[in-house]
Amino acid sequence: MIYRRALRPLLFAQDPEAAHERTIELLATAARLPAVRRVFTHAKLQTEVAGIRFPNPVGLAAGCDKNARAVAIWPHFGFGFVEVGTVTAQPQPGNPKPRLFRVPEQGALINRLGFNSEGSEVVAKRIAQMRRRSRPLPVPLGINIGKTKLVSGEEAVLEDYRTSFRRLSRLADFIVVNVSSPNTPGLRQWQERGKLTALLGTLMAEAQGLATKRGTRPVPLFVKISPDMADADMDDVAEVALELGLAGIIATNTTIAREGAFAGMEQAGGLSGKPLRERATEVISYLYRRTEGRLPLIGVGGIFTAEDAYARLRAGASLVQLYTGLIYEGPYLPRRINQGLLRLMERDGVGHISEVIGVDAA
Repeated sequence: MIYRRALRPLLFAQDPEAAHERTIELLATAARLPAVRRVFTHAKLQTEVAGIRFPNPVGLAAGCDKNARAVAIWPHFGFGFVEVGTVTAQPQPGNPKPRLFRVPEQGALINRLGFNSEGSEVVAKRIAQMRRRSRPLPVPLGINIGKTKLVSGEEAVLEDYRTSFRRLSRLADFIVVNVSSPNTPGLRQWQERGKLTALLGTLMAEAQGLATKRGTRPVPLFVKISPDMADADMDDVAEVALELGLAGIIATNTTIAREGAFAGMEQAGGLSGKPLRERATEVISYLYRRTEGRLPLIGVGGIFTAEDAYARLRAGASLVQLYTGLIYEGPYLPRRINQGLLRLMERDGVGHISEVIGVDAA
């Protein structure tokens, strides 16, 4: 209530990107405080996905903490895992400003940030420093990697992703390959079966090679997909993921569709938030059925309440993520969602979160 009545009006009076950057800077400072080390955990919510233990199923989506500046503080708000990025191999400023827009009446954001990133070398050093000076991060850390805008040509793109992977994989509990942002020209073509197989196959081989060299297990690899794909294209992604042994799929990124209240809107960029909720749930349900529950799915898009998260789990997601909901509902939204999940499970007589997954997918 304090956030909605006092803090949000102050933040919403500012340019969206400027407000976001100031908030991240404050959180980065607060993250150094020793008191910020709590994590929301409950036996009924603890789960294991891709061999990784999660204290709860609610994570921070990529796009919020792009350059891993405030990693240590996110568990304090109730997140059970954190995904930073998207990180590109080379530093780049992203698209011209303004490039982030609120649509409060629809609970939505439109962004065309374009992978503004300090680059994987800088981000790797920052995370390594954080891990050295802090107690172990109490939740899993995912790092999302994407294509540098100016890189073109298949071999150059493969090397671009491989560079980021080499720098960041040893610091991550899992890596996410972003081929679905609508704001980098030509990126979504890497969701096509041939290109996707080449890219993910290259990174899977890299993961195995690094693991053998280090004497560790390969870092789990997820791919993040668009909500704008046809069923046949999602079939291809699912088959590639299963054939290569990927850890899972994250669904979905932002949409370029403009339907309902957004019909006719000419503001370019990816739409996120409540308008994405229905489509993102449909994609999870489709993929769960298509893979017969054999491939872990992470549901993201339009999650604002415990009911939203519960529906995504029942559709087939093993974990969920949020970002836009945080902007509108405040920093303790993940804690409230976890508490709400426990209430919903008690209502339904469910003893553990794993019993919920996929029950509505059929």
